[in-house]
Amino acid sequence: MFIDPETCKPYLPSPAYFLCCFDVYDREETLGEELEKYNPNNAADREALILKYCMPMKRSCRQKFLLIECLKFALQDEGYNFEKLFQYDPEAYSSFPDGWDVMVDSRAFFEDIYRLATIEWAADLKQGSLEHQTTW
Repeated sequence: MFIDPETCKPYLPSPAYFLCCFDVYDREETLGEELEKYNPNNAADREALILKYCMPMKRSCRQKFLLIECLKFALQDEGYNFEKLFQYDPEAYSSFPDGWDVMVDSRAFFEDIYRLATIEWAADLKQGSLEHQTTW
């Protein structure tokens, strides 16, 4: 099991990890205003959002490998509820830009993340796949 070097706890990612970069809680007037220029229902805007905010993620090759694997499994599950990941939780100190909770096709958002990550992170993903995960 891979231990996150920052938290010293097991690294058990979920597709929601890809959304952290879009959290506008307490940043509505900075990041929130920037993100509202984009329409996540528009394929070109969605790609621009993912490339600008998701792909520069500071993660090791192992973390990226595990992230993309968990996303791949979620995408293979026809019943996986991607929409739920965008729902506002009044108990959490996080929120997304206005309208993201009613995205037309939240699965398409994650399909695009997967597609772009396999391109942008290709070298890291290859390195992670070549390592023996049992030694992590």
